[in-house]
Amino acid sequence: MPVPNPVAFTLFGIDVMWYGILIAAGMVLATIITYKRAPRHGLESEKILDFVLICVPAGVIGARLYYVFFNWEQYSGDFLKIINFRLGGLAIHGGLIFGLGAAAILCFVWKIRPLNVLDLAIPSVALAQAIGRWGNYTNSEAHGGPTDLPWAVTVNGQTYHPTFLYESIWCLILFFVLIYIDNRRQFEGQVFLLYGILYSAERFFVEALRTDSLMIGPFKQAQVLSLSVIIVFIAIYVILYHHWKKKKQRN
Repeated sequence: MPVPNPVAFTLFGIDVMWYGILIAAGMVLATIITYKRAPRHGLESEKILDFVLICVPAGVIGARLYYVFFNWEQYSGDFLKIINFRLGGLAIHGGLIFGLGAAAILCFVWKIRPLNVLDLAIPSVALAQAIGRWGNYTNSEAHGGPTDLPWAVTVNGQTYHPTFLYESIWCLILFFVLIYIDNRRQFEGQVFLLYGILYSAERFFVEALRTDSLMIGPFKQAQVLSLSVIIVFIAIYVILYHHWKKKKQRN
């Protein structure tokens, strides 16, 4: 699987990258789906646009800051390089933390139940990830170590594990699974917590294959964070599930 040209087209002398197009496409599709599904959660569809206008920029900025923070030696002293998103360098964990954090703050300000909003939005976030990961493919980044597997990606004549593909497929499956669960949701926060657990489980194992991981000392940052999320979210899930079960028995 050879890597295509990262430049989609040139407009007025400016190269428009596939990376940006794919990320934007994922965000737009996620917004449309969340907009359509908002009434199922008792929310006005138009309110979703208010969230998107704030949370998407917060997520993009957070994804960049997170990546730059863990690669500070590469970006130190070069502000223009820090703000140059076009060649890649967005960390999904930073985007999730800032984007979902912004959503939680807005829920507090607007007096909306945050777990209900997160349950609504998170399946579409998984879909956006599935699409956006192909931007890593066009940029020849986020691949794993050398392999001879028939679906390997070829970069500079060497074949590597297409870890972007593994994550894209998993996130696409996760989207459909979460939609199914959301339609049968037992308690608020269930869909969001399952996303955190299932995505983190996949990321923990796929990260072991990657050669460009952000590091915390000798450990891969994504693996440390993924394992932490799995433990914490399982604990919260069990607590909320038992609370819901007791409440159901009383009724």
